[in-house]
Amino acid sequence: MTFSVAVAGASGYAGGELLRLLSGHPEFEIRTVTGHSTAGQPLVQSQPHLRSLAHLTLQPTTPEALDGHDIVFFALPHGASGALTEQLEHVRLVVDCGADHRLTSAADWEAFYGGDHHEAWTYGVPELIVAGEGGAVERQRDALVGATRIAAPGCNASTVALSLAPGIASGVIEARDIVSVLAVGPSGAGKAAKTHLLGAELMGTANPYAVGGSHRHIPEIRQALRAAGARDEPTISFTPVLVPMSRGILATTTARLAPGVSTAEVRAAWERAYADETFVQLLPDGALPRTADTIGANTCLMSVVVDEAAGRVVIVAALDNLAKGTAGAAIQSANIALGLPERTGLSVNGVAP
Repeated sequence: MTFSVAVAGASGYAGGELLRLLSGHPEFEIRTVTGHSTAGQPLVQSQPHLRSLAHLTLQPTTPEALDGHDIVFFALPHGASGALTEQLEHVRLVVDCGADHRLTSAADWEAFYGGDHHEAWTYGVPELIVAGEGGAVERQRDALVGATRIAAPGCNASTVALSLAPGIASGVIEARDIVSVLAVGPSGAGKAAKTHLLGAELMGTANPYAVGGSHRHIPEIRQALRAAGARDEPTISFTPVLVPMSRGILATTTARLAPGVSTAEVRAAWERAYADETFVQLLPDGALPRTADTIGANTCLMSVVVDEAAGRVVIVAALDNLAKGTAGAAIQSANIALGLPERTGLSVNGVAP
């Protein structure tokens, strides 16, 4: 069966990555692409690398243009998709790559985003550990089976949540006093022209931003850690740093080692969590991930080390913010929701050099 697909926000970075991956998906047919200021232009004017989609023209982003497709992917800025998704009456599956449907707490939305809070949808991180009834360990993919509305994750949030969830769920780390510092590429900030994202401003420097607990992905991380079974209310110091690479996230996260836990028990927790996962891979002991090895791939590469002197566990994770961090997670989740093989249209192989 072929599913008809529309992509809203197709002229941006996330929209372009969605289209790149969707164009190779054997079960999805891209029929409609929409933009805002780009409406009326050929798609390849905004996405010149997508040669197989040169026949498509960007339409205005309206409910009329999107309704009636089997699947609609939204790749719009926060606050822009919620009002539109409410007007889609004849769409089997809607996947929002923006923030509008991620947070369950209206207070968190107001504090970090502002504006109208929309209903939280099924979270699109299949590998994420979720604490079930009676202490059972489940996966978020179980909730995605048959879902009709999916909230794809924030790229930084999913990187940190996947890093920490095995330790939280197994009790080998504490949920309080977590520290995470991320080196991130500017494509995560979107395609709009901004002075601080110009090449001349980025090359040869590293620039921290959203310092002091103001980054919008913080409540999303805390929400995921609660779902993983955090015994205490999660607290995290989260600092992203812009670095001169167009794509990629390298997240170095540390958490307190739980009393009496050995190094072997720590390693075992992450091995159990990801041993059977295709797209989240724990590297051999002593190996560390690089962003370069994840570019274009739907993979998150991870290492875990115990700093015995500090009494902390150090998790280093790398992924492509546009692939596994956004578009890949969206398509992977859509595959599960529709009953397709989870890997359909997605690859573990990156692009090098």
